[in-house]
Amino acid sequence: MSTFKSQQRRLTIRGRAFHFVSYEGRPANPKRGEDAAPPMWYLMVEGRRCPVFPCDANRSEVQLDAALSDWAIDHAFGAVEAAPPPRRPKRSARSRAAENWWGPH
Repeated sequence: MSTFKSQQRRLTIRGRAFHFVSYEGRPANPKRGEDAAPPMWYLMVEGRRCPVFPCDANRSEVQLDAALSDWAIDHAFGAVEAAPPPRRPKRSARSRAAENWWGPH
């Protein structure tokens, strides 16, 4: 019987709610070609889980919340890049001459 106890942390970061859950590790399964996995923290998103980092039993709740918050800021909030200005289509000299509010020449 396992001694691992699953934990949950709910954090609000920059106005967004995040739900993290710890899951027990699993042993390797050579028949399926699966490697062993340590106990991990996962971000729960719409019924799916995204791996965050391995569980560390020595972390306090304050350290854990800070680490989860740092991870969320680094991975869930991408760097905001300024969009390049829209490119104007190139026009030929002939089309520019026809674009006259007086009408065609």
